[in-house]
Amino acid sequence: MIEKIVSWSIHNRFFVWMGIMLIVAGGIYSIRETPVDALPDLSENQVIILTEFMGRNPKIIEDQITYPLVSNLQGIPLIKSIRATSMFGMSFIFVVFKDDVDIYWARTRVLERLNYAQKFLPQGVIPGLGPDGTGLGHVFWYTLNSNDYNLGELRALQDWYVKFALQNVEGVSEVASFGGFQKRYQVTVNPHKLVYFGISLMDVTRAVSANNRDVGGSLYEMNATGYLIRGQGYITSLEDIKDIPIGTYKSIPVKLSDIADVQMSSDLRLGIVEENGEGEVVGGIVVMRFGENAKDVIERTKIRMKDIEKGLPPGVKFKTAYDRSNLISAAISTLKEALWQEILIVCITVILFLFSIRSGLVAIFSILLSVLIGFMLMKLFGVTSNIMSLGGIALAIGDVVDPGIVMAENAYRALTNRVLKNQKT
Repeated sequence: MIEKIVSWSIHNRFFVWMGIMLIVAGGIYSIRETPVDALPDLSENQVIILTEFMGRNPKIIEDQITYPLVSNLQGIPLIKSIRATSMFGMSFIFVVFKDDVDIYWARTRVLERLNYAQKFLPQGVIPGLGPDGTGLGHVFWYTLNSNDYNLGELRALQDWYVKFALQNVEGVSEVASFGGFQKRYQVTVNPHKLVYFGISLMDVTRAVSANNRDVGGSLYEMNATGYLIRGQGYITSLEDIKDIPIGTYKSIPVKLSDIADVQMSSDLRLGIVEENGEGEVVGGIVVMRFGENAKDVIERTKIRMKDIEKGLPPGVKFKTAYDRSNLISAAISTLKEALWQEILIVCITVILFLFSIRSGLVAIFSILLSVLIGFMLMKLFGVTSNIMSLGGIALAIGDVVDPGIVMAENAYRALTNRVLKNQKT
């Protein structure tokens, strides 16, 4: 079989060169299009469901949130397992699918089932899907540094400006904020004043909720002109909250400021974020979308950050906390270094032992074509270029060289024997 292939290749050089050109073109295309990452993604093919029910203990979360959802998620096709965790105020459900299932098809099926299961949950509780990323999706971390702004102001800048701008980057699934203080309005009710004015706590809650909205009116016509009437009631300051009417006491209106202290405060924090032990910082985590090229996503993120930095307040700068592209570049550099070193060693070895440059070129071309074919197969089977796959190619180069050297030496010896035999005759 091998003799027939060799014989056909010798008599059909045009088709052999055409095959070589196709391999080169396909290999270069595969190298450009194959996703590049530092580490192989071995995480499970899963969809995460997050449900918040703040103020409830884990037992209530388990009975009223986790159990109804897990029970109704059973029966989705191609599911491998379902795992769930209940904690204070939150429920996490991990729906693990088989490895060959498309992640977006899986998210669609889970979302369909959630629409049905939501009627079994308490009123106002809405489950949501986690980002379409993987366990290795955290490709870039950054912080906001400034000596002129406090942690609350930096967190507001991150949540309402930087985060939304970076989420528009192609390939980014989510930008998760961390650190700092999240602002909120805090109403501290005095129970003694509630008893004195005869007002219940539920009346206070309903009044605050009802006064934080706009209402629409009808159309009022005057002098052939129509005026759209609407009531503006959204809260914009502390004074708006303090002036909310709660009820009446002896025909006198009772405002919220009469029974409670209203102030601006920070949301409850369960931890802090420090950088190198130098103090607290505010920043974000760029989560890559499933199946994207990590190196390209990081480069696009850096370009967008340069544009965002122009709109930041004076004195606020970005600082990179973690950049996976450095590790990716190091892995690619290692492969390039191993490739040219092995090509050089093989070339010198073949030339020294065979005294034939053409035989050395045969071994060199076999290395290059084998590497290109390897990238084509990686692209075909969806394998990313990472430390493991690139390291495997570097190690396999030595095995690829051996047959080329043996075949070149065998052909060189056969030709030499034939020449010697012709000389004797």
